[in-house]
Amino acid sequence: MDPLLVITNDAAGTADDEHLAAGLAVLRERASVEVQSTSNPGELDGVLHRAASRRIVVAGGDGSLHAVIAALHRRNELKNSVLGLLPCGTGNDFARTTGIPLDIEDAARVILDGRVTPLDILVDEVGEVVVNGVHVGAGANASRRGARWKERLGSVGVGRLNLGKVGYPIGALLTAWNPPIVRLRVEVDGELVNDVDRPVLMVALGNGSSVGGGTELTPDADPGDGLIDVMISRATGGLARFAYAARLSRAAHQEADDVQSLRGMSVSVTGEQFWVSADGEVYGPERRRTWHVEHAAYSMLLP
Repeated sequence: MDPLLVITNDAAGTADDEHLAAGLAVLRERASVEVQSTSNPGELDGVLHRAASRRIVVAGGDGSLHAVIAALHRRNELKNSVLGLLPCGTGNDFARTTGIPLDIEDAARVILDGRVTPLDILVDEVGEVVVNGVHVGAGANASRRGARWKERLGSVGVGRLNLGKVGYPIGALLTAWNPPIVRLRVEVDGELVNDVDRPVLMVALGNGSSVGGGTELTPDADPGDGLIDVMISRATGGLARFAYAARLSRAAHQEADDVQSLRGMSVSVTGEQFWVSADGEVYGPERRRTWHVEHAAYSMLLP
């Protein structure tokens, strides 16, 4: 078995040492394992610089996986990378999409025995990477609010029982009550699919299927198919918003007349100011963003 470099993020997730140790013990039965903890991009870059030919294992959630993949992309080292994932985060949406077990010992066995599978990423015009999903409008607003509640509640509880994990559901509930309505022009592969005269509740681009710990926003998304799954919700009225939220909870929102689902290789969003949530990281306000898919950008060990 190739030697492994396990990277943890001091500032992410709610994993405790005992939980991580259980996964590491499985890995160490058959591989040489070094663990390096990072707390900022500079430390992460230094660890990756010393990785040499070792396979990299991310011990963390979606944010930690995003950080490592984005750093490898900036270093032009992503294409030849084979990654493993030990899910230790609060949401673990990318693990859910790819079938990686949420049980950390089972996930470690996938790293030892899994198949090397090419996967896609999304990249915007300034080189920012999206691993799981990006959304504009209500979804980004929910992430903004959820991140604040996650930080507030992160000191309540211990280890995996930490209340920080309920931050995003709280953000989603607050957003459902008072969501932003934005006027946006959306183009998929150069074709206009929404103009500013049709206000939207949200626009979501999915490389993975779920966000927020299992909400299937783009349920048919496949991170290896070379396509971006696009979902546009025009549920802007009061009753329509609550109907949308109810359908979303059971992944039936795409059946509604005010929801449009598409696929393409590039997506452009322009219009009035909007916030963006990319893999849970919120930035903005923006007036224009374009994303394209980079097919088979890296490989991951999957079941």
